[in-house]
Amino acid sequence: MSATAVHSLWTMAADPVDKIDAPTIEYGQLSPVLIVIGAAVIGVLIEAFVPRKSRYYAQLFLSVVSLAAAFAAVVGLAARGFGTTKAQIAAMGAIAVDGPALFLQGTILLTGIVAIFTFAERRLDPLSHGNRVDSFVAQAGSVPGSEGEQAATKAGFATTEVFPLALFAIGGMLVFPAANDLLTLFIALEVFSLPLYLLCALARRKRLMSQESAVKYFLLGAFASAFTLFGIALLYGYAGSVSYATVADVVEGNVKTVDPALADTMGNDALLLIGVAMVVMGLLFKVGAVPFHMWTPDVYQGAPTPVTGFMAAATKVAAFGALLRLLYVVLPGLRWDWRPVMWGVAVITMLGGAIIAITQTDIKRLLAYSSVAHAGFILAGVIATTPDGISSVLFYLAAYSFVTIGAFAVVTLVRDAGGEATHLSKWAGLGRRSPLVAAVFAVFLLAFAGIPLTSGFAGKFAVFKAAAEGGAGPLVVVGVLSSAIAAFFYIRVIVLMFFSEPKADGPTVAVPSPLTMTAIGMGVAVTLVLGVAPQYFLDLANQAGVFVR
Repeated sequence: MSATAVHSLWTMAADPVDKIDAPTIEYGQLSPVLIVIGAAVIGVLIEAFVPRKSRYYAQLFLSVVSLAAAFAAVVGLAARGFGTTKAQIAAMGAIAVDGPALFLQGTILLTGIVAIFTFAERRLDPLSHGNRVDSFVAQAGSVPGSEGEQAATKAGFATTEVFPLALFAIGGMLVFPAANDLLTLFIALEVFSLPLYLLCALARRKRLMSQESAVKYFLLGAFASAFTLFGIALLYGYAGSVSYATVADVVEGNVKTVDPALADTMGNDALLLIGVAMVVMGLLFKVGAVPFHMWTPDVYQGAPTPVTGFMAAATKVAAFGALLRLLYVVLPGLRWDWRPVMWGVAVITMLGGAIIAITQTDIKRLLAYSSVAHAGFILAGVIATTPDGISSVLFYLAAYSFVTIGAFAVVTLVRDAGGEATHLSKWAGLGRRSPLVAAVFAVFLLAFAGIPLTSGFAGKFAVFKAAAEGGAGPLVVVGVLSSAIAAFFYIRVIVLMFFSEPKADGPTVAVPSPLTMTAIGMGVAVTLVLGVAPQYFLDLANQAGVFVR
């Protein structure tokens, strides 16, 4: 064959190919996520190149500055109207920049900053070989109790990798409630889950229990992720797209042209219902709703307490944000199918969490079951399917996250020879030994119980009011009953602290550095401000309560 013939074949084959268009990315609107992920990558480089002695300070500085900068970016976007009038879909349809996304991102970033303060605390444990130590193991890769671990402890090593891991987790959480297609949702889920599995295994004390909690979390989390991914595949088969808007159009029957290749499966309700069930199951696992809550108490108890506080607060905010967007943006046309199921889940979550919490003897397990009950209360707002439902859930999440981090920060202060004294019997008489710490913890417990003049009351009132107006009156009755049951075990702890005799060999209350003091102080301040004067923040949640479609 001659060269000209080959050339003509080549040109004929090459002509019809369209150019691949470069994606258009709105970097300004994605800046909060980009700042946090960029800082996490720099954190990994710090681990590689900065001398060991300087890493702790470099990582702490980088983490706090980057989270504060990302929060400033969120406030800037909201001020320029991206939460209301200019709300739009960015990054080629992958990410929504709207009110709920910005509100939840701001909440996650603020709780992230407070959590980083508790991660960095180094004054609670006694000095180890002349070095200050934090809650995390000296060398993560060493076997518990081995010579390698003892040598690392003696040398004063510290696992400063926890800071970039936390930043990666926060980066994933920022994308999760803003994801506008199912693939972005799944990638964000993995980006924030994997660092959390690692962080759970890094406790300095009780290392075997910590590693066990991480393995449980990893195995159950992998199952939940697999369910989510399989559900996404079925939804793609049903709608021929992973985009939220397209799936919503197919659900509502608004599609004009059907791809011939998808004509057989498109609109097959079995694919839709099973797919939705699986994706929602994955999100309910992250939220910690019954019956997908089994990991919660074990993981909360075994993980280092600063990680428990971070996980309990930030993961709930991100997961509820994603659940709201899925149900309100993608599946409003399926409301009659998913509402009865969510009713059932909310009822057993509220009652299950409250009743099982009564039997707990460990403070971290008690707070874990309390968080399960709170997931049920928040679900009541999700079920409302009204604009007030969205704003009440946003407000509740903001209020709940600060109370949670504050409560777990107080738990880190009560210590005996073995580290944190988490057994409830050790807390007897704490109010006489350290009145201030006991009083602060009592404030957090009263907020969890929903007592008036705390943020918990304002949040519960908003959620139950939205549910009642949305036609879920019986659910509110169950919620109030569950709150009464839950109040019993919160008040029981307060009675134990203030009206029991302290034991002679009881725990001591460590004096923390300004970092933990700031974390606890912010928790108390937010709890009281949102309880006494919640209107401004309710209005803010109201303005932010509109999803872009």
